[in-house]
Amino acid sequence: MKLVRGAWKLLVGIKDALVLVAMLLFFGLLWAALSARPAPTAIGDGALLLDLNGTIVEQPAEVDAFAIASGQQVTREYRLRDLVRAIDAARDDSKVKAIVLDLDHFQGGYPAALAEVGDALGRVRASGKPVLAYATAYTDAGYRLAAEASEIWMNPMGGTLFMGPGGSQLYYKGLIDKLGVDVHVFRVGKFKSFVEPYTRTDKSPEAAEADRALYGAIFGQWQEAVKKARPKAQIAPLLTQPGAVIAATQGDIAQANLNAGLVDKLADRIAFGTHVAQIAGADDKKSAGNFQTIDYDAYVEAHPAKSGGAAIGVLTVAGEIVDGEAGPGTAAGDTIAKAMLDGLAKNDLKALVVRVDSPGGSAFASEQIRLAILQAKAKGLPVVISMGSLAASGGYWVSTAGDTIFAEPNTITGSIGIFGVIPTFENTLKKIGVTSDGVKTTPLSGQPDITGGITPEVGAIFQAGIEHGYRQFITRVSEARKLTPARVDEIAQGRVWDGGSAHQIKLVDRFGNMNDAIAEAARRAKLDPAKVHPVFLEKKPSWIATLAAQFARKQRGEDADAAGDLFSRLARERRAVFAQALGDMRRLSSGAAIQARCLECTGMGPTTPSPADTSLMGAVLARLAL
Repeated sequence: MKLVRGAWKLLVGIKDALVLVAMLLFFGLLWAALSARPAPTAIGDGALLLDLNGTIVEQPAEVDAFAIASGQQVTREYRLRDLVRAIDAARDDSKVKAIVLDLDHFQGGYPAALAEVGDALGRVRASGKPVLAYATAYTDAGYRLAAEASEIWMNPMGGTLFMGPGGSQLYYKGLIDKLGVDVHVFRVGKFKSFVEPYTRTDKSPEAAEADRALYGAIFGQWQEAVKKARPKAQIAPLLTQPGAVIAATQGDIAQANLNAGLVDKLADRIAFGTHVAQIAGADDKKSAGNFQTIDYDAYVEAHPAKSGGAAIGVLTVAGEIVDGEAGPGTAAGDTIAKAMLDGLAKNDLKALVVRVDSPGGSAFASEQIRLAILQAKAKGLPVVISMGSLAASGGYWVSTAGDTIFAEPNTITGSIGIFGVIPTFENTLKKIGVTSDGVKTTPLSGQPDITGGITPEVGAIFQAGIEHGYRQFITRVSEARKLTPARVDEIAQGRVWDGGSAHQIKLVDRFGNMNDAIAEAARRAKLDPAKVHPVFLEKKPSWIATLAAQFARKQRGEDADAAGDLFSRLARERRAVFAQALGDMRRLSSGAAIQARCLECTGMGPTTPSPADTSLMGAVLARLAL
């Protein structure tokens, strides 16, 4: 029997080994197939197709392989610097006969990112190369890009209505009161409105004042950019009295857009494709309406970033600032600090640019990142801050480590203030007959007690700690910006500013993009800006995340993201509010106790919820389906 059992174990082992080898071979071949990219010489003549079926971000998050495997649709994120580099390369590339913007599935980006892409498209248009845009319905974000096109086409069954920034914000105090939850808030700054959804049923007058100023400035810049790109377009009536404009065409929104000069042609996709084919060449292997295209991903790979000359480190702080470790798209304190320190140890860096694109988050992680950046200063490296779309709260905390700060006019920044939120559930538990009691040896025993409540003494300690943290924040800004603490306190108070206003009150030094910041860092290091190259100090996505991203690129799910008429698109955007509500609850229950985070930043960017909020919504809906 022992011989039989031994033989059986041997056979099972051989079987398992063969299965493992087969799986490794399968995934190896799959990886090779998905990783294959046309060489630069393989790129032929045609139109560079920018089918932007997702959002524009500073740093794409890792694609969740389990979400792909379970059939969930994953929104693609386009890296801003890659997109701009590809557009600029196409301007002087004789193989690129035109740039085609397909904006049917575009889900937006923050104003500064849209402006940078729009400026790049404008440079192509100014060179005389055609830029052609098509969509069934343009969003505000989509039209910001389309306005830079030499021709704007739209489906006659579609139409465009401009929403402008703003809208309703969810407030949870009524629900919290019904559940019996006590939300203990510790804050400094009359404009620090991030906690208001948990403490109020409406927006405070101070928050409303700040929002009107911020949204007005950002929307004013959007209008100026559109008018500059399309000076003959009559956009004002559609902004001030859209009902009358649409009524004049008996409800034909597309015709109203055409009459106003917002679009140049109403036609279906086949007609648009046929027109592009006359410029870029027809694709005889496909059906009518197709044209010779140049794949975006292949084109990006064929035109990598500069690699010659002295090395300028670029540390990316993108996404919510959190404690611990995380992948790309989230600014985790441990991860970014390690990337900074490893970069200083492994690379012969001559200067450092810190690219900040964050609404803030954990105050502890923000300080951890700031201290890591100061290590570059300790080694004598010039440090230049480049603010992207967002550099608010914790994002501004990090920025105080720089020698000089670049921003865009529509960068969202400031929000200098911190807060703490601790929910307790003693009253909720009483409703179901559960109470708590125990022996305490000191006033702090068991505190903060989420089942028994927070004592006044503990509350006083927390509030004192928040006030101390605010003074630290004020001091950091005061020393970095050469302003008195009293002046910083006056412009702080948690208020959010657009980049133009921030420049006026000396929170930023100059306007410019990341390339401008790299050039400035080179000059401060006494180097020729034309003879340097960026070294990006970022954690690389795992191989499985890269593989999942390849899968996601190759599939176009027929989900809520599918193209449709104007009203279908608006309805999809409003459904994202549900995911936002779930995300707010997640942040309340699991976020860092002390945070420097901006609430106003949320409503200014992409129309899709974060991957974490989307995953949470999927889990909740699946649970409800049971």
